[in-house]
Amino acid sequence: MYEITISTPALVFPALSVLMLAYTNRFIAISKRVRALHSEHKNNPKRNLQDQIIALHKRLRFIRNMQFLAISGFLINMISIFMILIGQPAVATLLFGISLLCIIASLTISMVEIHMSVQAMSIELTEDEKDF
Repeated sequence: MYEITISTPALVFPALSVLMLAYTNRFIAISKRVRALHSEHKNNPKRNLQDQIIALHKRLRFIRNMQFLAISGFLINMISIFMILIGQPAVATLLFGISLLCIIASLTISMVEIHMSVQAMSIELTEDEKDF
């Protein structure tokens, strides 16, 4: 088994910070949109608004899972560094691998959520084009 040094898991820190910032920004933007649609739906109930709210709710669950996996990967990465410090490089290597798998899963869910977002925008644009 390949033994890692402390610099290997430390390389992940800057990427995870940016990743979490991006995920949080997506969460905030979608949350605002859900609140706006909910308020609009209360004032003027329409089926398409309800469908949009349901789709956004689903995307929020995806983002929650993305964040959970990224944070899990970050925490496991930290434990990996700790294992290196206490002289357990084999355990550190295993944990580092697990942290990478968590991050890969998070990014995969992110790709699916982005695909959902693009599909929703395409539907909305298609509906707008009919008005021209």
